[in-house]
Amino acid sequence: MRTDVVLRKLKDTDLKTNLKQLKEKIIETILMLSGAATSITVLLIVFFLFIEGAGVFSRKPIDDGYLLAVNTTNNVKTLQPSQIKDIFDKKITNWNQVGGENRPIVLFRTSDITKYFSEEQLGPNFEYFPDRINELIKKEPGVIAFFSDKYKSDQFVGKELDIDKIKVWEFLSGEEWFPTAQPIAQMGVKPLIYGTLWVSFGAILLALPIGLAAAIYLSEIAKKRTRSLLKPLIELLAGIPSVVYGFFGLVVIVPLIQSTFNLPVGETALAGSVVLAIMALPTIITISEDAMRNTPRAMKEASLALGASKWQTIYKVVMPYSASGITAGAILGIGRAIGETMAVLMVTGNAAVIPHTLLAPVRTIPATIAAELGEAPNGGLHYEALFALGCILFLITFGINMLVELVTNKQSHKKH
Repeated sequence: MRTDVVLRKLKDTDLKTNLKQLKEKIIETILMLSGAATSITVLLIVFFLFIEGAGVFSRKPIDDGYLLAVNTTNNVKTLQPSQIKDIFDKKITNWNQVGGENRPIVLFRTSDITKYFSEEQLGPNFEYFPDRINELIKKEPGVIAFFSDKYKSDQFVGKELDIDKIKVWEFLSGEEWFPTAQPIAQMGVKPLIYGTLWVSFGAILLALPIGLAAAIYLSEIAKKRTRSLLKPLIELLAGIPSVVYGFFGLVVIVPLIQSTFNLPVGETALAGSVVLAIMALPTIITISEDAMRNTPRAMKEASLALGASKWQTIYKVVMPYSASGITAGAILGIGRAIGETMAVLMVTGNAAVIPHTLLAPVRTIPATIAAELGEAPNGGLHYEALFALGCILFLITFGINMLVELVTNKQSHKKH
């Protein structure tokens, strides 16, 4: 009888053990699948981003279905996008300025056809439109014509200009961003990269000293009651929507900068830096303060016992020990600043020009994507160019994250 009871108990124990192991395996499988799904999703997002962004380098900076043509006697075979823009802006007025003969340039767009031909010559339904364009190109030796290829005659007598595809280096080093320009898009992202870096590093130069000072105060100087009151308030700043920061910058910071420096407008890189510095402070303060509080008490007491003052202990012991955490907080603050959109869009002026001072209007990469993606036709040149900007932003933030890992691991090895 007792043997049966013992066997029953053993069976119940084995069953409970098996159920517990099964439950643990199910939970482990769910967690593994969740992690795998997250990783695959991230990889797919990055893959899609780069596939769309890379498409811009397989295209010409002219709208699909349009062409540029000149007279067959014109010895100019190819033009750079910047040269074409200057020609249609009438900054270049003679073909000898672009390597051709001494001949004035005659501009022609489709809307100019009525300057040369009457409605009767074009036909009641514009059926003679291609022939008239053909005739004009043949008659005008200095003409450069921009028109849709549906108006290209079957007996076309002009010469199409060879327009190179967009190159990576030209895309990165170009100084004009005007992707909707006609007849040729200007795809230079250099002003956007410079604007992003100026605003971001300006923000970190403002935020790092203030954030570090606040972290030292909370960690080493403030009383427990003061710390328990201030730290939640600082962390609460991280939860405020960025558009609210943008309104604050627009109402307070922008007019203040305009009046202080006597500027025509207050929407400048400095305004963006100040707003982003305020937004980066919670990250810098929280991470730096946690790193400082993790300094072993024995190290601080040993420093004080050797005769060092409180400030010497902070400078010589606490800060070197927590350097990796402080560095990580600072770089993550930069990451927050680089990726910010709405607040920057509202206070920086959105001028796509290379800045030479913090008091000039700028445009950042995230602000450009946010402002222009809604009006870019899906699959078009402008659309793919914005995805290429997203790739650049991803590479910048990825580099920053790798830098965080490198610095953190280096400091960890030094401690051990």
